[in-house]
Amino acid sequence: MAHEPKTFHPPLSSSSTGISGSVPVDKTAQLSVQKRVETSVSTAAMDRGVLMAPAGSQPAGGFSAAMAGLEAFSDAEVMVRVKAGDQTAFEYLVQKYRRPLVGFMYRMARNAAAAEDLAQEVFLRVYRSRETYEPSAKFATWLYRIATNLAVNHARDTRHERPEVTVSIDEPDEETGTTFELPDGGLTAEQALVRRERLLAIRGKVEALPERQRLAVIMHKYQQMDYKQIADVLKLSESATKSLLFRAYETLREQLKEFI
Repeated sequence: MAHEPKTFHPPLSSSSTGISGSVPVDKTAQLSVQKRVETSVSTAAMDRGVLMAPAGSQPAGGFSAAMAGLEAFSDAEVMVRVKAGDQTAFEYLVQKYRRPLVGFMYRMARNAAAAEDLAQEVFLRVYRSRETYEPSAKFATWLYRIATNLAVNHARDTRHERPEVTVSIDEPDEETGTTFELPDGGLTAEQALVRRERLLAIRGKVEALPERQRLAVIMHKYQQMDYKQIADVLKLSESATKSLLFRAYETLREQLKEFI
């Protein structure tokens, strides 16, 4: 059965957040009936205009005037404003990080609807944790630690449900947004199919990596995170992170020799 995206209905449940690992969320920071998410917050978390914007872009027309002023602050400082009750600050963080998070979740879940749901859940957990937030680490590190725990748990729970990696000439290329019928850069149909097969082969081999190696590669290759950021998210030393990535890339290089 296809995974349908969940509809957000405030107020939020006060059940356990279910984050495994090192991202504790104090139950007292969860939302109650009296302390529900305002419409602006749920709107920000579900805004498909933000979701479908080109990777790395700002919302159409840039941030609003109120949000634009937040660009002068670090993300941790913006999150402190969220902690103080600034709804615009929360919307700013959602708009800034939603697209990268959906991409990260998609590469982990291989399901667009699940990726949207998981990204939404990350932001809801951020909001629930606002009152206990302390800027002891970079905001992005904290955010991706929550996302990683969610992604890992989802992957483990659905490991028997994941579809096989196949070539579809109708599905847009996740790297370019183009389809087989509209090859990018003047490629012939045959060249476009070969390119697509190569990308899908890489995708399949990345998915087959051991869990921690897969996470490291996705963060390094697709999220453009440096060794220190990845090390902080995975709670490893930088040298251990470099070693992890080295082993992962060596495995990929060996398995993808025909495409290199």
